[in-house]
Amino acid sequence: MLKEFKDFIMTGNVIDFAVAVIMAGALGAVINGFVSKIAMPLIGLVTGGKSFSDMFWTPGDVEYATVEAAKEAGVAAVEYGAWIDTIVSLIVVGFVMFMIVKAYNKTKKPVEEAPAGPSDIDLLTEIRDALKK
Repeated sequence: MLKEFKDFIMTGNVIDFAVAVIMAGALGAVINGFVSKIAMPLIGLVTGGKSFSDMFWTPGDVEYATVEAAKEAGVAAVEYGAWIDTIVSLIVVGFVMFMIVKAYNKTKKPVEEAPAGPSDIDLLTEIRDALKK
């Protein structure tokens, strides 16, 4: 059983998958950092200077200065700004993954198609001619 497990772990697909998961985690951290530290502040400048991460809504008439203040007061806060950050991050991750896959596909050799064999009509014609002889 230990030998079977070793053989399973050492196959190329499992190793490739493990590397892909580690790379995806690192790529996700880099992209999340880019979105939260660079992209969203720039977008915030265009939309009036307010950071998206500070945008929230609380039910009721009382307004709170920050999300933390609302949470300390025990009020439920809908942090829609953080959700927008997450959506932008998802879009950027998707685009980067698309570009990586596109570049990878360009490096692969084109698959050569097998030469087309005779058509059904050609085969039937050959059989007919053979039967005539």
